[in-house]
Amino acid sequence: MKAENATHVTEFFLLGFPTGPRLQLLLFAVFLGAYLLVLVENLLIILAVWASVSLHKPMYYFLASLSFLETWYVTNIVPEMLDNFLLRWQRQAQQQRISFVGCMVQLYIFSSLACSECVLLAAMAYDRHVAIRHPLRYPVLMSPRACGRLVVFSFTSGFAVSAVKVYFIANATFCGSNVLNHFFCDISPILKLACTDFSTAERVDFVLALAVLVLPLAATVLSYGSIASAVVRIPSASGRRKSFSTCASHLSVVTVFYTAIIFMYVRPRAIDSRDSNKLVSAVYTILTPVVNPLIYCLRNKEFKRAVKNSLGRGPILAESGSENGGH
Repeated sequence: MKAENATHVTEFFLLGFPTGPRLQLLLFAVFLGAYLLVLVENLLIILAVWASVSLHKPMYYFLASLSFLETWYVTNIVPEMLDNFLLRWQRQAQQQRISFVGCMVQLYIFSSLACSECVLLAAMAYDRHVAIRHPLRYPVLMSPRACGRLVVFSFTSGFAVSAVKVYFIANATFCGSNVLNHFFCDISPILKLACTDFSTAERVDFVLALAVLVLPLAATVLSYGSIASAVVRIPSASGRRKSFSTCASHLSVVTVFYTAIIFMYVRPRAIDSRDSNKLVSAVYTILTPVVNPLIYCLRNKEFKRAVKNSLGRGPILAESGSENGGH
């Protein structure tokens, strides 16, 4: 499209899930319930880790950081989506308006938290690697200061990488339709509306995606490769099960997270705006934050005991001894 047809976009319209009013109300109820469940789950985790001495361990510090991240992750997206559902249900609008600046802010926060989660999951994998391969050195290698630095690095790197990505996207020229076939401001639907050459923005996005996705994923794979080689050398079957149980939850979360992320983003060209992409996006933006606390905590006896204590069903300071319940 010629440059003279370009316009300065001041707002976008989010298409969302174009369905009938009754289904909009049903979707509103479903996503509101999921959002409230995410808030309750993650706040319980943060409260339990803060209040219980038995959970003052690196693994739980990382888990509390992940809960903090995912709380803001869904808060950045779901309230806007709920507003869209209500507008459609009340027949006040077919599409949700969002200003250009608001869209870029939402994109930046979403991208920053997603990138931070990649690095944080790699840090959690390293924690499990040290716990199994170097148990005697674990208190030194994973000291509170070391854990704090890893968490800070996770967030700092995520927000720094996303700043570069969003800068190039925000400086693209848009023309024609300003309707985003999505329920939030995501990278690919926005790039599809650019009418000038945005190959530089795509290359930058692709390179940074490789850096922030592939490098942490490679570190995670190497950590679990090392863990697997150590576990298979354990002579007793019960010992192997016990060692594997300390990694099973994290490995499940990593698998779900990277499967959805790689499907959506590790491609150099803007993907087609299809409804199937919205469903995949809903998995890692809403369903995954709902499921993650359950995966980490349901089989963890020590954590469940700490939650009960935090809710006032027992002494606030749990016993220093821990039960291995599949963390």
